[in-house]
Amino acid sequence: MPANAVVIGVDSSTQSTKAAFTDVTSGRLLAVGRASHRVTGEHGARETDPEVWWQALADAVAAGLKELAGLGIEPAAVTGIAVAGQQHGLVVLDRAGAPVRPALLWNDTRSAPQAAALTEALGGPDAWTARTGSVPVASMTAAKWQWLRQNEPAAADAAAAVRLPHDFLTER
Repeated sequence: MPANAVVIGVDSSTQSTKAAFTDVTSGRLLAVGRASHRVTGEHGARETDPEVWWQALADAVAAGLKELAGLGIEPAAVTGIAVAGQQHGLVVLDRAGAPVRPALLWNDTRSAPQAAALTEALGGPDAWTARTGSVPVASMTAAKWQWLRQNEPAAADAAAAVRLPHDFLTER
């Protein structure tokens, strides 16, 4: 491990990505890079192109590396990176791993009727709570998938994989 080992913690949230560069030995925050992303939609829709997250991650890391350089720390000092971010959401990928459409974000509420239908179809709220510990709501991926199947069947048919937003970035 380099003498000045650094790790990067990435948070890809709804509207921005932050990359925190931390000294491994002391835990001291050395630099922070930020990049915003755009959320689109109205009437309950909240979407972002997953490629925007990827670019924002690259931009935030580049900004943090520039700050590190100002401290005399080389990029080779980075020994690890962890990505966290939006959990619920729906990223639909084709066979090549490219997004089929913009991601439905956790705060996209269009799938509320599908969440209610899923709840009833599988025994109601008590049955869901007993079996899974929670009841489907619009933020959950399963409800969003149902919405996509009902409202954009061509996009659902083109799907080869589904990811949560943070998993899309981690995998990439």
